[in-house]
Amino acid sequence: MTTALHSNQAPAHLRGLLRHFADLRDGTHGDGAVTRADKERLFASAVGYLDPYARQALAEMNDALLLGTGTIAATGVTTSPLGGVAATWTLGWPEQKQAGIQPITLQAFYAHGFHHPHLRGGTVGDWPLNIFSDADATVELPTLRAIAAAELHNLVFQRDYRIVPATARSPGSSRAR
Repeated sequence: MTTALHSNQAPAHLRGLLRHFADLRDGTHGDGAVTRADKERLFASAVGYLDPYARQALAEMNDALLLGTGTIAATGVTTSPLGGVAATWTLGWPEQKQAGIQPITLQAFYAHGFHHPHLRGGTVGDWPLNIFSDADATVELPTLRAIAAAELHNLVFQRDYRIVPATARSPGSSRAR
């Protein structure tokens, strides 16, 4: 399989994106799941893997920025009102509640009608740019990678997976599959 070869050679942070595009190309998810029920089982497993990392990211923010005043909550896998499944992690704190705004939110979701699951935040669209040195820029590399991967993901959904040569072409070929 073309993507397996490219996936093994790609940087670690891009391998999931290549798997995602291969799923679109092949009409499967994971190791060949085709039915909604099989994909939901994989989703539940993914939520289990993701849980400690989602909690870690929120705990780091709570400790460093909210001075330990926040509370982390997690839903586990739930059924959404529109027929999909989701898992949500939130970080709420007193000032956020007093301001009447939503908590910091991380969500894994597999919406009804989607081919496979996705991740999202509650409000994310812009990142702050406070870079005043090379050291400042270096620590933003994971953020830049996340933005670039999200951009390519959204561009695929404006057209389809064939805009990504690593997913659409055979190794060593310029021909689309």
